[in-house]
Amino acid sequence: MAIRSIIHLPDPRLRAPTEAITLFDAALQQLIDDMFETMYAAKGIGLAAPQIAINQKLAVIDVSNDKSSTLCLINPKIVESRGEALMEEGCLSVPGVYDKAPRALWVKLSALDRHGKPYELEAEDLLAHCIQHEVDHLNGKLFLDYLSPLKRQLARKKLEKIKKRQGNA
Repeated sequence: MAIRSIIHLPDPRLRAPTEAITLFDAALQQLIDDMFETMYAAKGIGLAAPQIAINQKLAVIDVSNDKSSTLCLINPKIVESRGEALMEEGCLSVPGVYDKAPRALWVKLSALDRHGKPYELEAEDLLAHCIQHEVDHLNGKLFLDYLSPLKRQLARKKLEKIKKRQGNA
């Protein structure tokens, strides 16, 4: 396994459309393993392939504290959603920026597992929130898109300050 580099906003690859996965080979299995390792190393709970500059419909999630609830989403689709909740959200591709984004409280997901087997999953609360965040990544959308124009501008300024500080360090 290997830790991959996470790309950051404003990298245009975060907004690019992703391709459906049709080949479930050893290279895909390695990519999935690398994504989990990268996500854990970055202390995240979800990571989408576009965040490591791969334009495929693939995301990994684990909202547990002990790495026990791994979830692989391949070609995922949210087929049903209910309710709405505001929950603080962050993103590994927008480091240091957090804000509340409206998301469905409950979702039903249709996806393929790492071996190409179809499955459906019903999720609520944090897991539902995370699934929506990662599926958005696969559609070129970021959590900042849900914020008001003023909050988006403030988030971009904060991100620029962080980048300047890192560049001077």
